[in-house]
Amino acid sequence: MKVSVIGAGSWGTALSQVLANNGHNVGLWARKPEVVKAINSEHRNPRYLSDVELNPDVVATLSYRDTLLRARAAVIVTPSTLVRGAARALADVVDSDFPVIVCSKGIEEGSGLLPIDILDAEMGNRSRFAVLSGPNHAEEVVRGVPAATVIASESPDTAAFFQELFACESFRAYTSEDACGVELCAAFKNVVAIAVGMSYGLGFGDNTAALLVSRGLAEMSRLVVACGGNAITCMGLAGTGDMVATCMSHHSRNRTFGEMLAAGKTLDDFTVETHMVAEGANACRNVKVLADRYGVDLPIADAVRSVVWEGADPKSLARDLTSRSLKPEFYGI
Repeated sequence: MKVSVIGAGSWGTALSQVLANNGHNVGLWARKPEVVKAINSEHRNPRYLSDVELNPDVVATLSYRDTLLRARAAVIVTPSTLVRGAARALADVVDSDFPVIVCSKGIEEGSGLLPIDILDAEMGNRSRFAVLSGPNHAEEVVRGVPAATVIASESPDTAAFFQELFACESFRAYTSEDACGVELCAAFKNVVAIAVGMSYGLGFGDNTAALLVSRGLAEMSRLVVACGGNAITCMGLAGTGDMVATCMSHHSRNRTFGEMLAAGKTLDDFTVETHMVAEGANACRNVKVLADRYGVDLPIADAVRSVVWEGADPKSLARDLTSRSLKPEFYGI
């Protein structure tokens, strides 16, 4: 079938390759004319994963209507800040039961809404929506390095539909009904990855990274449960799996961002140098909306937010975290 992919960044490019290699025709929407031209003429994305030859069945376009023409499903892979705009554009073109899966990882500023909530608000019929998340570095997925992901929807039929669409030998797809938990894990692990990057950048070691990952998982679990998700989701691919990959890999843009912060650089420096979005930068700010709403203690997220948005010194915040009062390991869950 034809599948529309909205967003030609590294993850959108990698998922387009997965879908095309599975035998689907992919209409890939991109913002930049030079990206469209290069993908269609040279089968390469000149900005992301440029050393990978793309399947010829990936056809790029600048037009939402063209990419959605005769498509049977849509995949949203934009930065989280652009999800609402993408949902509005789709709502003008597709019918009320058209299936959409969102692969963006974040929380909306101000409202605290997750991407699937935004789709529901703009398009309606929540049962046709799904989310995809997991330990999936685009640099590896696009080359067919074995990986797995989780596809979550409140509708088992919708989850199964997208599972069949994406699954292949090198990209195993599991299903879940906990879309809330999967999306919160997807957003929160980026915050922890920034903290781990700062830790390594400050000269700390693997023990400190493991401390941050473990306690980050505890924070994640408290938030997921408070928001109505399942704690067990945090132990799966979207939680522990993605946390390990994002915090420990040098492919990770959020870990890299954290290392740059420790060296005295800023979010603007990261954006200019990498042409990428560090989703954890917005997530560490927007997660506070949910933490305040539900009374959840998130000390690591608070520390990361202070560094990213308030110019706090990472070294002093490291001292503050390690001098907190001692507690039971699994308090608040």
